[in-house]
Amino acid sequence: MPGNLPPETASFVGRDGELARLASLLRDRRLVTLTGVGGVGKSRLALRAAADRLQARPDGVWWVELSPLRDPDLLTATVAHAVGLADHSPHPLDEELCAWMADKELLLVLDTCEHLVPEVRHLVGELLQSAPGLTVLATSRERLGTPGELVFEVRPLPTDGPDSEALALFRTRALAAAPDSAAAFADPDRARIAAEVCRRLDGIPLALELAGARMRRWTLEQMARRLDARFEVLTDGRPAAGHRHRTLRTAIGWSHELCEPLERLLWARLSVFSGDFDVAAARAVCSGGPLPAARVERVLEGLVAKSVVRRSEERGAGARYRILDTIREFGHDWLTELGEVRGVADRHAHWYAALAGAADQGWLGPAQVDWYRRMSAEHAQVRTALEHLLGTDPAAALEMAGALWFLWFACGHVHEGRAFLERALAGAPSPGPAHTQGLWALGLTLLLQGEMDTAGKVGAECTRAAAALADPERELRAAYLRAVSVMMPGDPARALSLAGPRARAGHGGRPSGAGWLLCRLAGAYALCDLGRFEEAAREAEALRAACAELGERWLRAYADYVLAVSALGLGRNDEAARHVRAMLSGKRLLGDRFGIALGLDLLAAAVAALGDGELAARLLGTGHAWWRTVGRPQMGSPSLTALRDRGERQARAAIGDAAYESAFLGGAAASTG
Repeated sequence: MPGNLPPETASFVGRDGELARLASLLRDRRLVTLTGVGGVGKSRLALRAAADRLQARPDGVWWVELSPLRDPDLLTATVAHAVGLADHSPHPLDEELCAWMADKELLLVLDTCEHLVPEVRHLVGELLQSAPGLTVLATSRERLGTPGELVFEVRPLPTDGPDSEALALFRTRALAAAPDSAAAFADPDRARIAAEVCRRLDGIPLALELAGARMRRWTLEQMARRLDARFEVLTDGRPAAGHRHRTLRTAIGWSHELCEPLERLLWARLSVFSGDFDVAAARAVCSGGPLPAARVERVLEGLVAKSVVRRSEERGAGARYRILDTIREFGHDWLTELGEVRGVADRHAHWYAALAGAADQGWLGPAQVDWYRRMSAEHAQVRTALEHLLGTDPAAALEMAGALWFLWFACGHVHEGRAFLERALAGAPSPGPAHTQGLWALGLTLLLQGEMDTAGKVGAECTRAAAALADPERELRAAYLRAVSVMMPGDPARALSLAGPRARAGHGGRPSGAGWLLCRLAGAYALCDLGRFEEAAREAEALRAACAELGERWLRAYADYVLAVSALGLGRNDEAARHVRAMLSGKRLLGDRFGIALGLDLLAAAVAALGDGELAARLLGTGHAWWRTVGRPQMGSPSLTALRDRGERQARAAIGDAAYESAFLGGAAASTG
């Protein structure tokens, strides 16, 4: 089943009745919102419900984590990216998302909506109106207020009786922290003390987890006595919801007081992180004063042991840490009291700006796939850093946004990148390398969105700026912009004059630089469009060799694409299929949806030429599905459209229209997740 549900990070206890009711509601209602106080388990319940095989949908179950999102303007981009829509069109993204979902049958889970209620209400309303097969499950501390919404209040776990769900959760967490505490829970008298602890904590799961973690150091009796003293102020007749909120805040405050001084300091400083982070970031951002960098990891693991911070292992990203919203909010209040908010936020922003610069330097190298995975994992932190710098250090914001050109251009974040770049360029001074780099990165997003005239003008401006800087690499990058901006609408001769061998020789520069390599790619493709296939193949072979020497995969896959087009043009259909399969392998490794869509069209043309009309039709159907995630079929290019149409004509001729339509529809149903 397609989808992106995150793994459960801890065992799930109880809630059988709620799960059964929720399963029924999700079959009958189109919008269900789980509400309740912070820490009551809304996200855990939503994840367990969404993972139920009975909730499977033909087009998948998709999880959108909104907790790290601070800028409401990025809500639609966040949802689109989560469901696999890397839209490249210049149209408003909410319109494209509605159009993409219109014929889909899927379950969309929007987790932690309370800080974005007006924006989520509007987007969900638009999506539900446009997509009759869509079901939305949201979690929020307050209702969305969308027409047709069913509000499901998530209550604390029951605390009554010796077998209550609250006691079961407390026992599970206590045994995880202190396995030798099993005897305490087996003793009836002491089990009653544990049940009283659960009652005093109102059955709130997060409070129970924090208390369970303390069993590493305390007995049940010690915990009960400390709770009695700490919770006396809550024994009033206030409304249940407000009382539970104060119970949780008090439980968190109690855990805070019981931490070591350095743990409390780290807790406060970690509150600047949005989403998850790694230990290197924690060390760089949170050290200082009484907390030296060398001690951060040990103190961090202390917070993990106390259930203040959660630790997980992610493929390609190593150990990642996360602080839950309710706990993070408490830490941020403490950071404010310490007067450190601005200083720690500055360190956070500059750490991720430096990371962006390192990724830019390493992108065209052997660690490219690692950088792709790492920057994907750090996406929420990158956003937070850019937002902070835009308000505090415009020059640094522009440098960071320009360094992230590969994230905007190659990793599917076109709309978001364009918005950040336009804001950064508007807020920073014009002259200098950072401005030229930012302008070039903006031009790349314009190319992908099909605004070729504007991209060409930006390329011309980059050319002038690069000449003023006497920088051959930047001149070559500008030439690439100008070449593609004329080639895509159908002028390969002009593109070749801008990016071909003579033009590159005139600029100079490093043959291993991004500008030279991109120009070589543009020149090779222009030669294909001109029917000069032997020359195109030589250019592509040289590009592929240069990329292989660098250990680079993204551009190398496009070199394979040009080699496939050249082979197809020369009638070497088997060779074309071999090259395009190599290209698709590289593109899937990097999640390049545009590249995958391109490759599927080309592979269809190759297998159609080999006489396999049914496979060609299925590939064209699958390519159609991938192009829909890009938003602009064949990018509006005459040559790309002609290649695709050629494959369709040959496939129809081989198997007939009826068989073609059947195979095409089968391919179009393939998952793009």
